[in-house]
Formats: sequence, structure tokens, C-alpha cells
Amino acid sequence: MRFSVFGLFAGLLSCTIGAAAAGDSASFKTLRLEGNGVRWQVAAKGQQRVLSYAIVAQDVEFAGARNCGKMTKLDTLLSTSQIAPETARAEIAAAFAMWEAVANIGFREAADPATADILIGAQLEPEGWAFANVFYDTLSTEPVKPISRALICLNPEKRWKVGFNGDLRTYDMRYTITHEIGHTIGLDHPSGGGQIMGYRYEETFRSLQPGDVSGVVLLYGKRQPDSIIVASEPASQARHASSVRLYAKRWGARAFTARSP
Repeated sequence: MRFSVFGLFAGLLSCTIGAAAAGDSASFKTLRLEGNGVRWQVAAKGQQRVLSYAIVAQDVEFAGARNCGKMTKLDTLLSTSQIAPETARAEIAAAFAMWEAVANIGFREAADPATADILIGAQLEPEGWAFANVFYDTLSTEPVKPISRALICLNPEKRWKVGFNGDLRTYDMRYTITHEIGHTIGLDHPSGGGQIMGYRYEETFRSLQPGDVSGVVLLYGKRQPDSIIVASEPASQARHASSVRLYAKRWGARAFTARSP
């Protein structure tokens, strides 16, 4: 497989026809990787695409990945930070639920991590705070390339917490996971602040902000409560769909590049 570095997105994506549109926004920005807009394949009208996610259950490796190349279970991270596994699972579910509540994209926990569209784990080679990797179909003829799999990894050597307490040196797990999910579904860091997708870790809000909502709605449309649920193709099948097709392009980003003073 061939890997290359991403390019920052300079425009917006049309959620109706999937074509790139000129413009940018200080409150949100969508990903553009090597000149390509990316997002998970959008379901047909009246349907909702549902992605699966899972917490890593054993050591896994993704050869050539810039970030999250080697991940393991969250056990040590949670033990060090004194967070119960069931609490962490609830916080992760709550993070996914925030995006699902506003856009026409759903999430469910996969029984088998091997089939999950989005994998969450701890870094085996600790660095920074948190990262995301996005893989997409390089040979797709779609104007916006479909994402095929995504990874989220947290540094087990950092202290993590549940909730805000004013200590900006210890990151809230839900806030960080919500930020990283945004990357895995096609959002970049906006040029302005005040959003969960912003560069800075903040403790002034713990829910999606207007720019976050505008960005994800642009990509997937508004939430349609009565939509028919359509599950995505399991990642294990997508990776072997064809020996010719490449799911090699990947993108990696730090969760936050700076802390609020």
C-alpha cells in the first residue's frame, strides 16, 4: 500500500451532490486529503448511514500509518487515570451520540473490533495527547472520496478525566473523543476557535458548538429521525473488496496543538 501526507482542505463539501464548493469558514473546516474531499459514503435519501466503532481488544498494528500505527487496549490508561472501564465506554458512547443527534449519520458499537469502521485505543508508542487517522479509497470515481476506516488513539502516559475541573493539563475524555470523532467523519480544525473541533483544549463548553454542527450537517445532512438505518460495509470486508483498489491514503492529526492559557 502507498501512503502519503495530507493537504489541508481549502473549501467546503456539498452534502447534496458531493462536489467541492469554493469557500471557507472560521467556525468549521472539512478535510481535504491530497486534493480530495473525504467523508463516509452518504446513504440514499430517506436512509441513515450507521457506522460501527469499537475499543481495541488486543494489540493491533497498521503498517505505514503516520499516527495510531500501533494501538493497544485502554486498560493501563484507565487504571492510571482511575477511570472505570464502564465509565469510559459510556463517555465514548456519549461522544458519538453528540454527532448523531445533529446529523444524518449514526453509530453503533461493534461486537468484533476487527469489523469496526472506527477503532479506538491507546498508543503503544506514546506521543502528544491524541491522534486520528483517516483511510480513504484512492481509486474511487466519486468527487468526494469515501472514507474506508478511521483510527483514534490516546496517550496512556497522560492523565485523563471525566468532566471539567479547570485543570487544563488533564484532558476530559469525552471532549477529546468528540473532537477526534469529528476528524474521523471528515472535519478539520477550523481557523477560528470556540468549537470542539478547534485547535485548543477548552473547558468552557462540553457539547458541539454551532460551527461543529454546521460542518457535520454540510457533510451528511440534518438528522432525520424517521430515516431507515443502513449499516456501513464492515471494515474487514471493505479492506479486501478488491486487490486492485487502494485504501491507503491516511490522515493524522493531533487532538489539540495548544492549551488555553
